[in-house]
Amino acid sequence: MLYIKTFYCNPFRECTYILTLSEPSDQPQPCLIIDPGMYGSNEESRILTFLGEHRLTPSAILITHEHLDHVCGLDVILQSYPDIPKYGYNYEHENENTPVTIAGFSFRMLYTPGHKEDAVCFYFEQENILFSGDTLFQESIGRTDLPGGDYMTLQASLRRLSQLPEKTVVYPGHGYTTTIAHEKAHNPYL
Repeated sequence: MLYIKTFYCNPFRECTYILTLSEPSDQPQPCLIIDPGMYGSNEESRILTFLGEHRLTPSAILITHEHLDHVCGLDVILQSYPDIPKYGYNYEHENENTPVTIAGFSFRMLYTPGHKEDAVCFYFEQENILFSGDTLFQESIGRTDLPGGDYMTLQASLRRLSQLPEKTVVYPGHGYTTTIAHEKAHNPYL
C-alpha cells in the first residue's frame, strides 16, 4: 500500500507528492518525490522538514513534465540529495511503459503528450494509482495553448488513459483526486 502526502505549492497550487511504502513514522524509510514544485524558502523548508522529521530518504524524483511550476523545487532536492535518480520523459524516455522498480516501489511511465511534448504519467498498477501531472484533472484537462501543447495529441493521450481500470485513482498535478470511472462519466474531454 502506498501512503501519499500532498503538498500544494507555488502560486499555481501545484501538487507535489511524497510517496512512502508505509505510514511515515520515526523509522527510516525510502520515499519518492513527484513534481517538486516548491517555490520559495517557506515551501522548500516545509517539505525538507517533513522528510527529516519522518526520516524519509528520497530514492527517486519523478517528473510528469517540465513546466516551471512542477520543477521549480528540483534544485533544492538535488542539493540535499545529489545522487538521486530522476524519471520522466527527458530523463528515461526509452523506458516508457516498461516497469521500473526502485526501493520497493514499482511503476510504469506512460507517455502522454498534449499538454506538453514531454508529458508522462506514472502508473502504479498494483495499487491502481495514476499520477497524471497536467494531462488529466478532475473533470478537466491541462491547457494546450502553451508552448509544446497540442489538443489533438492530448485527446490521443486521454483515450489511452481511459483504457486504465475504472477504479484507478488519479492524482493530478493541480486540484483534487478523482478516478478513471468518475472522469469517464463526468469529464467532457474524456
